[in-house]
Amino acid sequence: MHIVITAVGPDNRGLADPIVHFVTGQGANIAEIQMYDHDQERLFAMFLRVEMPSEQWPLLQQAMDEIGRLKNLSIRVWSPDLRATLPRLAICTTYRTEPALALLRAIRDGRVRAEATLMLGNRPNCRAIAEQFDVPWHDVGDDAGNPDDERLVTLCDEHDVDYIVLARYMRVMPAATCWKYAGGRIINLHHGLLPSFPGLRPYQDAHAARMLTYGATCHYIVPELDAGGQIIYQSTFTVPPGVKLDEIVRRGEQDNEPHCFVEGVRRVVESEVQLHFHRVIAR
Repeated sequence: MHIVITAVGPDNRGLADPIVHFVTGQGANIAEIQMYDHDQERLFAMFLRVEMPSEQWPLLQQAMDEIGRLKNLSIRVWSPDLRATLPRLAICTTYRTEPALALLRAIRDGRVRAEATLMLGNRPNCRAIAEQFDVPWHDVGDDAGNPDDERLVTLCDEHDVDYIVLARYMRVMPAATCWKYAGGRIINLHHGLLPSFPGLRPYQDAHAARMLTYGATCHYIVPELDAGGQIIYQSTFTVPPGVKLDEIVRRGEQDNEPHCFVEGVRRVVESEVQLHFHRVIAR
């Protein structure tokens, strides 16, 4: 059984040892292990990918819960094999409605085999879409659109979410959130081609560079913003010289970005790819 374990909490000594000792004591094969110490936030984060027999799953969960209490760690134990047929998705949105709408239609039509468990927004723009598809909606933003990241994680935990998918969610997730759902469980749509055009204005930057080909990128999230090495899928479109920026943005937002997002999510939920040491590989 393929299992992902994440542990996040205040930095201290001796946090990794009990986790590693337990899984190795149970005969688990550790396929990947990474540890992070974010000095500025005094944050410890650890990620393990292990292979264990499925019958050991209840014992593993019980042990990790106990270690979490003793070490003041937020520990999550997850396996993509538990719901391989219909993974549960949390769809996060801000302003743009097209990517989330395209994904919900693809799920409804059976083109993406997953379940839209809830929608989260730091702005209310996509609430009507959630209601249209009978998906629970939660507003996690304040009046200025600043998200409550703790509430976002709590809601995902309560709904037993497998993957958090960011459908043009225009906020940077903090390091703690990234590592709580590490191991390829957060998928982002970026409205530009990475690594060439990161940031908030990729259409404008590409236009200023006199590009004729524009695109979007679906990638796994790691703490470095739009790092570029975790690309799941990219789609492009080409325009002739002289096309106005407004028309380029319209084509990108209404046609190209939704297609890119749906195909990227499909590849992940159908286990065609996975994240391994911050690189995308075929699974």
